Amino acid sequence: MSDLDQLPVAVIGAGPVGLAAAAHLHERALPYTVLEAGDGAGAAVRQWAHVRVFSPWRYNIDPAARRLLDEAGWVAPDLEALPTGADLVENYLQPLANLPQLKPHLRYGARVEAISRLGYDRLRTTGRENAPFLLRLTDGQEILARAVIDASGTWDTPNVLGASGLPAQGQTDAAAHLEHALPDVLGTDRARFAGRHTLVVGAGHSAANTLLSLAELASAVPGTEVTWAIRSLSPTRTYGGGDADALPARGALGARLRAHVDAGHIRLLTGFSVHAITPTDGRVAVTVRRGDAQEQVTVDRIVAATGFRPDHAIAAELRLDLDPIMGATRALAPLIDPNEHSCGTVPPHGVDELAHPEPGYYAVGMKSYGRAPTFLMATGYEQTRSVVAALAGDWQAARDVRLELPETGVCSSNPVDSVSGGLLTTPLNLVDTDEPASGQTGGCCGS
Repeated sequence: MSDLDQLPVAVIGAGPVGLAAAAHLHERALPYTVLEAGDGAGAAVRQWAHVRVFSPWRYNIDPAARRLLDEAGWVAPDLEALPTGADLVENYLQPLANLPQLKPHLRYGARVEAISRLGYDRLRTTGRENAPFLLRLTDGQEILARAVIDASGTWDTPNVLGASGLPAQGQTDAAAHLEHALPDVLGTDRARFAGRHTLVVGAGHSAANTLLSLAELASAVPGTEVTWAIRSLSPTRTYGGGDADALPARGALGARLRAHVDAGHIRLLTGFSVHAITPTDGRVAVTVRRGDAQEQVTVDRIVAATGFRPDHAIAAELRLDLDPIMGATRALAPLIDPNEHSCGTVPPHGVDELAHPEPGYYAVGMKSYGRAPTFLMATGYEQTRSVVAALAGDWQAARDVRLELPETGVCSSNPVDSVSGGLLTTPLNLVDTDEPASGQTGGCCGS
């Protein structure tokens, strides 16, 4: 065994996919450490604790994690039930993180600031593959690792609100009126929406979840108005597969949303492209472009449900080969292209498709998908299993990738000619993009 092999594998993120990596590394008897920026397991999931995912428990539990939990006497939830984000943390992620096999290897409050190779910048080649990875934390600590599994997700890097991939003009000045995706409209955030006019921008499942909550609030609180804006010319993709959806809750989500729009409870604006945002008299004026015309919509709050994008800045000194469109690896990009695939039709993939020119570095989970909105948690679990098998030298298992996903429903972006919005299979099965369909969220995410 080389000196490099004696170092731990560094896992970034203690969300569903990061903890799955820990479980597989434990089973393979590989040393590892999990670095989590938050104060506990599932920190990103806790941000949408009130949201119910549309995939049942059976799609949201990693097999290796399940084996460890079962050995500890864990009582599994009803595998056909639909968990909330809070359920996922309390009944799965936290018990998993508390297992004595995993707990000593988890570090909280450990945010990774940069990753490099010890003694090597991106330009140096000779001997590079034998140099350990160097991970620098924001507090200045440095950690050496034999490999890096980046399961940090995309929750902290939402897409911008403006069109053309650029922030809307004035977006920073109007920050007090803007909301991240999936606010708790009927709970802790209720006061910010009750009796006010809210504009929800995005065509994904996170947008749908928020719209349904706002419609419920409007029925209870006079003066509450709801406007939904999408860049596409039709909301068909958001409405999804209906009764034909393999995930009934996902189909029902779109059907309920359509009913509210048809009844006039939600005002729908199509072909809507945000150009500028201007605070005015305690409200905010949104200047939009609809074709060649320009108009204004004045509201109190804006919910930007426009999806997420990966941040590869921490790996700037590594040699990454990213698809210029998707931001995923070049090998993975065509397999997850939202113009060709929904989240249920993405083919099985593993270590070979996730590999970069930098040996030993892998982004898994939601981050691996770049800007594609087709991610489901089960996909991240199989990615992780394959990567860990490869790190253990078991290439036969690493390349024997298998994946069973529920088909139908919309988990893809709209084509450019009908410009789409933000999908949400939700951060767990909840994935949002610039604008496809994505609360009930899916069983997505990875961090």
